[in-house]
Parts: sequence; structure tokens; C-alpha cells
Amino acid sequence: MGEERFEGGWRVDERCTNCDVARQLAPGLIGEVDGRSVVLRQPRDRTEVRQLNAAAHACPPRSIRPPTGQLDADQDPFPLALDDTVHLCGHNSPHTAGANSYLLRRPDGTAMMVDTPRWSPSLAARYESLSPVTDVLLTHRDHAAHGRSYADHFGARLWIHEGDLDAAPDADRVLRGTDPTRIADGVVAFPLPGHTRGSVLFLADERYCFSGDSFYWSRGTGDIEVAETVTWYSITELAASLARTVDRLHFEWLLPGHGDRRHLPADDMARRLRRLTAHTGQLRPRAIDFDAVRW
Repeated sequence: MGEERFEGGWRVDERCTNCDVARQLAPGLIGEVDGRSVVLRQPRDRTEVRQLNAAAHACPPRSIRPPTGQLDADQDPFPLALDDTVHLCGHNSPHTAGANSYLLRRPDGTAMMVDTPRWSPSLAARYESLSPVTDVLLTHRDHAAHGRSYADHFGARLWIHEGDLDAAPDADRVLRGTDPTRIADGVVAFPLPGHTRGSVLFLADERYCFSGDSFYWSRGTGDIEVAETVTWYSITELAASLARTVDRLHFEWLLPGHGDRRHLPADDMARRLRRLTAHTGQLRPRAIDFDAVRW
């Protein structure tokens, strides 16, 4: 038999917003050049074709284009299982700054959605087919755009913190103050003001940390980082939030809104988070600068 060939022609069009989503899903195939994503090389096997299709179906402006020029719904991998409990929703929305969102499956057969993908009834039905969704958990205002639409479709409760309530004033549940709040068995909300006044981290089963935009895994540094140049509220408050919370956070999976995901032993995560907390305490306010963020 001859060698199997894979059609070239994958490209990134001019709509790219340099959000990093495609680079997370197709590392080595899509990279950053001159402030935007580009296809570094064409796929060499089926695994790489799947990675590019995932990137294309997640890209907020739909700027990742396959050889045919049109996305193939049959090649849509989302929701994409990260393990047997958490799925990545994909279909990132330009109205949530291209944030990642997740489905958290629970032992009783239900699920929770953490932040939201782009809205469409067909996507909602796709996610709901995995498990009935009981709650939509918003980590902060930047990711709230489609919360009500998904919650209404699912018949679910919509959660947000009072500090960002103006972004979802019709929320069903409002988190208040800075004390942890139990959402359901095994799921706890930790208010973490800093990135925004109402930023929240959700911890599930002492294994999964949905950190919103409070911190993320950086491919550039190979460590947990804060995006100090896109901290809208207060880097000083973020440092205080981390110091107050760090010893209560035990997890193996870091699942942020922006930046990369990472699975490591819990003791390794804990050491890195303590180091990040000490570092963040030394930071001082800086002007907002999206271009300065290095994922």
C-alpha cells in the first residue's frame, strides 16, 4: 500500500483576533507570528487533522479554514472529553472574549456548565445530550454573555457573584462576600476578586479547578500565571484573594477561561500555586495591555 496522504490547504484568515484558542488545541500546527495565529505546517496524520478540526470549531471568529473552505459538522469533536468527568465545550464565543467553557458531569448523571460557549439552540441540544444540565456557573462578567440563554434552555440555575451582577442581573443565584459557598455536593465557589470585582473560582471534587481568568497555565513559562496586564479590577486585590484562598485549594486539573489547561499531581499544583501567590503579592498595578499577555 502507498503512503496515506493528507490534503494541505489549512489556513488562518484575516478575521483572526489572536485569542490563543486554536494554538491551545493544535500546538505545533498553529502558532503566533506577528500578533496573529498562522498555520505553521499542514497535518501529517489523522491525529493532526482532528486537532485542526477542533481548532476550527472552537475558533471564536471562525478564522481557521479547512482545505474546502467550509467547516464540516461531522468533524466537530465537541463536547470534547478531557477525562471521564469534564468536557471542553469548544465553540468559543466572540462575545465572551473567546473564553473556554466546560461541562462538569456529576455522580447523579447531571452536569454543570462553567462559563458559556457561543449560543445556538443546536449547540445547547448537543451539550444537553451528554447530561441534563442543572446549573450554569459564571466565573465573572467577561464570560456572562450567553448565560441566561443556556440556563433558560436547560431549565438550569444561573450563578454569578454580586460584584459582577450587572453583567447578569437576572441571575437565579447570587454569590456574596468572600467566603466559600457550596453549590452542590463536591462543588464549591471561592470568590476571588481581582481580575474583576466579582471573579469566582469553582472547585469540584478537590480535583478540578475552574479558575476563570484569575490564573491559568502558561505554555510560555510552563507554570501557573496571572494575566497581570488584563486585570480589570485590582492586582492588589487578586494578591489578597490568592493569599486568603491558596491553602484551601486542592486540585489536579487547572481549567481556566483563557490560557492553557494542565493536569498535574495535586501536591505539584499546590506548590506552584503557593509560588504564584507570593509572586502576585509583589506585583503592582499596570495599564491594561492585551498585547503584553504571553500565553
